[in-house]
Amino acid sequence: MTAFRIRGRVTTILAPLVAGANYARLLHLLVGWIFAGVILMIYPGTYRKGLGEILTNAVSLDVVLLALVALIPAARRAEGVQARLLLVPDREEDIGVEPSGTWADRRRTAGWLIGRVVLGSTVGFATVFGLTPVFDLLTGPRALRYLPLVPVLALGYGWLVVWAGRLQLAMAVRLLGPSPADRLAEAELRAERLLERNRLARELHDSIGHALTVTVLQAGAAREIGDPAFAAKALEVIEETGRQAMEDLERTLVLLRETPAGGPSAGGTSAGRTSGSGAATEQPGIDQLPALFDTARAAGCPVEANIEVPAGALPGVLSRESYRIVQEGVTNALKYAPGQPVDVQVAVREGQLELRCANRLVAAPGRAGAGRKGGKGLRGIRERAVLLGGAASAGPADSPGPSAEGGGEWVLDVRLPLRLGS
Repeated sequence: MTAFRIRGRVTTILAPLVAGANYARLLHLLVGWIFAGVILMIYPGTYRKGLGEILTNAVSLDVVLLALVALIPAARRAEGVQARLLLVPDREEDIGVEPSGTWADRRRTAGWLIGRVVLGSTVGFATVFGLTPVFDLLTGPRALRYLPLVPVLALGYGWLVVWAGRLQLAMAVRLLGPSPADRLAEAELRAERLLERNRLARELHDSIGHALTVTVLQAGAAREIGDPAFAAKALEVIEETGRQAMEDLERTLVLLRETPAGGPSAGGTSAGRTSGSGAATEQPGIDQLPALFDTARAAGCPVEANIEVPAGALPGVLSRESYRIVQEGVTNALKYAPGQPVDVQVAVREGQLELRCANRLVAAPGRAGAGRKGGKGLRGIRERAVLLGGAASAGPADSPGPSAEGGGEWVLDVRLPLRLGS
């Protein structure tokens, strides 16, 4: 066990010294030192000057020159590309490669350039002034006496390079990485993408769920009735519903394919568009509710609808979301109360769009309204309403009169403000 521990410690000490990233970082460090050395040789020079005067003049000139270079927007990009290649970060996105866009970026770039030169110069001068006496000792008359110190000195210098490289990488991540404003913008972009994916998921749930519900009801009714004419009509409804579901699926896939890498999909900003193959990607709106009701009626669910919405009164997004909300309400009625009348009311009153979908409750086990509370469809309706600044409620309510099926109604009530729907 002791031998394994010793081997593990030796590996821990020596592994960083032989890693390729260590030598790439050393090269990056020496580039900064070379810059400082060139400036030192040009001005102020070293002839007949004290160390204090040399350092004062050289450092002042270096700082001024580096600050001027940092004003160039492309300098930040060049430094970022070089740092990604030579400092070998764990994640490349931790070091930015975008040009300076603000004065804060330029200040951080100046800090990076100055820090890079300082750290590189430290390692460079340590290399030169450290190797000189070591070379003298190993070539002097007592070289054999100092020979055992070579591994220790090499190990110390190696770890100096390792820690200097790691420090420079940390500086690059801090000064060349995304600023707090950039991180905030990235977080907002991720949130937009998440909302967009959730919206598309709701679209698929509503459309495909409605199509499957109608298909199952039509197929079951055709099998039980056994009338060829009814079966033919049921197949027609199934075909039309399936075709509509396929169009919705194709539209959603087109939106996903056309989503830019840096923003939400076109579906979130446009009422509709056409794909390169000519496939329509327009989303249904409130004007298509009559076709939805016809499909429900063909599935054996009587629908009484009253739509009091002036033409063009609804913004595009509000019209689309209203269609999906009503579609989910009708689908729930088909699923939990097949064959029962459905009453749909859509109206604009006092600056609000009011949506109401009610159907009789069925007393059969598993059909009760409580079975709907945890459904994804109702949760999606509430999410749509909240995003549009409105509110939604759903649950059993007392009907005006008793019914043979068990009495009471299931009511979906949604209110959406018109002013937030644009």
